[in-house]
Amino acid sequence: MMDELNAQRRCCRVASYNIHQGIGIDGRLDVGRIAGVIRGLAGDIVGLQEVNAPFGQDRATMQLDYLSEATGLRAIGGPTIERHNGFYGNALLTRCKIIEVRRFDLSYTRRESRGLLDVELETGNGLLRVLVTHLGLLPAERRFQVRRILEILKISPVQPTVVLGDLNEGFLFGRPARWLHRYFGRSPAPRTFPAFYPLFSLDRILTHPRKALLEVGAIKTPVTRIASDHLPLLARIAMD
Repeated sequence: MMDELNAQRRCCRVASYNIHQGIGIDGRLDVGRIAGVIRGLAGDIVGLQEVNAPFGQDRATMQLDYLSEATGLRAIGGPTIERHNGFYGNALLTRCKIIEVRRFDLSYTRRESRGLLDVELETGNGLLRVLVTHLGLLPAERRFQVRRILEILKISPVQPTVVLGDLNEGFLFGRPARWLHRYFGRSPAPRTFPAFYPLFSLDRILTHPRKALLEVGAIKTPVTRIASDHLPLLARIAMD
């Protein structure tokens, strides 16, 4: 059904996935398993959180390079923690042409470093602005970060925009969620965490304009329930 509708409208398939550094709920570090999940999504654009990329002898330890090669998608890193031996943070995988990349610091006081990856893409059906992020655990932290994101959105407010993120906002009527709803409209919030028995809608796909979001759902398969502690979200967005 999705493929038939794609033929009728100019659409993109976008996904958001917190990969938990490739560590599944079975305790195994298996980046190849994560790559298999991403291939199965068949997304044009995939936003990732908790990508760990230390340098090492094993190619799989360089997770972003590995995932790019294993999926055939172009990769853009959005480090939030940079070390002498690699980085940790957000990333974007895409089959689209990359026009511009911006990175913003969303860190709050002494909390864990957070960031925003802001990418402009040519989809073949027009320009699309994609934001990838992973917000903090504390309410005050998220309030600061959402305000900052809304400021950043003013930089280029014209083209369609999609946010792919682990927003860590389980309470859908909290202030950060309400502020986002004012800009993006109220969107479906499938439960994604914990993956084996999802109770919380931590991961979100938001679009501006809201009508561009045609459908969104959590992908529940035997593999996605164990590959990470989050389920991936997959959406179809209109480009016309």
